[in-house]
Order: sequence, then C-alpha cells, then structure tokens
Amino acid sequence: MKGCPLGGLANINVELTSRCNKACWICGRRKVERDYPELALAYGDMDFNLAKKIARQLPPGIAVQLHNNGEALLYPRFGEAVGLFGRQLTNVVTNGKLLVQKADEIIGNLDTMAISIIEKDPEADEQYRIISRFLKLKKERKPWTLLRLNGAVDPKRYERLGLPMATRVLHSPMGSFNYRRRDPTIPEIGICLDFLHHLAINSRGEVSICVRFDPKRLGVIGDANRHSLAEIWNSAKRMRWLELHKRGKRSDVPLCSYCRFWGVPTGWDLQRRAS
Repeated sequence: MKGCPLGGLANINVELTSRCNKACWICGRRKVERDYPELALAYGDMDFNLAKKIARQLPPGIAVQLHNNGEALLYPRFGEAVGLFGRQLTNVVTNGKLLVQKADEIIGNLDTMAISIIEKDPEADEQYRIISRFLKLKKERKPWTLLRLNGAVDPKRYERLGLPMATRVLHSPMGSFNYRRRDPTIPEIGICLDFLHHLAINSRGEVSICVRFDPKRLGVIGDANRHSLAEIWNSAKRMRWLELHKRGKRSDVPLCSYCRFWGVPTGWDLQRRAS
C-alpha cells in the first residue's frame, strides 16, 4: 500500500497531548475516570518525532487540528509543533487557561482557534478575564479566533469581545448521542462526513476514523508509528467500514453503532437560547 494517496482527507486531528488542565463536568474522560476506571487512559504527550513524521505525510491545504481529547496548549513544544504544519491550516480548540502564558507560541503562528465555553462552568469569570487579556495582546494578528458556546451559555457578555460565536448542543459525556433539544443534522449524501473526510491520531499514535469519544478504542484503524497514513487511510478495515456506510449500514460499524453524529455540527439559535 506504500505511496497510496490520501484522497478525500480534508481534516485531521493530531493530539499533541492527552493531558488536560480542566475538569469539565461534560467531559467523557472525567466520567470514565469516576465510573469506569478500567477504561481510563494513560495521559501523555506525543513524541515530537512522531509529530514530524505525520507532518511530512500530509497534503497541503487540509485542516490540521492539534488537539483531540487533551488541552493542546499543555504541549511543551506547542509553538514548534504548529510550525511543522506550515503547509496546512492549523487550528486548536482550547479551554483558554494558558492563552496568555503561551501567547508568544500562538500569536502570529497558529492560523485559527476556537475557545470552548461550557454552561455552568465555575471558572467562567476567570476564563473571560483571560480571553480579554489575550485579545489585547493579539490585536489584529492571527489566529482568527471564535468562541464555541457549549450548551446553555448566555451570550450577552461574550458579545462584548467582538468574536464570532459557534453554538454547540450538548450530548452524552460518553459519546455523540442523547443530544439535547434536537437531533443531529444528517447530510444529504447520507454518509457521515467525518468518516468520509476525517482522521484522528491520539498522542500515542493510534489512528481512528474520527474524534468521537471512544474509550474502548472501537474506531482505531491503525498505528502511525508503524504504518504510513496512506496505508491506514486505504486499509482493508476502513474500506470495509466505508462500504457499510455507503449501504446505509453504519450500525454495523462498531464505533458508529452507538453514535448519532453525522459530521455536521449542531447548534441552536443564540437569541432563542438566551430567552
């Protein structure tokens, strides 16, 4: 399979670290640690040489999100890691706790960034102060920044920051199901867009079909330490699962069987939610 193309790949998550510095109540990892300790993962950082190996294989122009289940800004060589993907569009979704501390590695380096804000967060006031300080440092320089409002977050004070706001409907901490208020959007093609165009690599190098929370590792299709991304993308396992999706049998794919996400983020109207 050596040399096989990565045709169709548009987005890849490269988890620089699985460590996190926040204990969000909506986080599936926290629920696993509390209720299913046998599934708890060992947290750590991606070897920098593996990050370099991954970067060399990626086509230009695709989106590279340098996070998965961890807080990317905890990575000791974050700024250097961003620089490895200069041919791609780089992004992180961050809780924002280290924005000021890592400002020199972010500003003018990262292309885009989303700051995740969750409902009922006891640290919301401190987060708001950090975001405000960071924006004063950043001014008009990149990264282009937006706020991701998760759940019933009142948007009023965040409007003062002058940033676009993307809303997200909460779902079960254990996976993409039991969405609040509405069902996920299904694309007209009838196949999950994440499965068609996405890969995710965790800090250990395990390659999965998407970024859905997967403590049992049901979606793992390869190891970036041992195989090329092209080999994994075109592997017999992924091709078999793709065929099931094409035949409307995604329920026969282990990870997809209990997932209700179709690759189209679902939100709700800010004004309606605020009322």
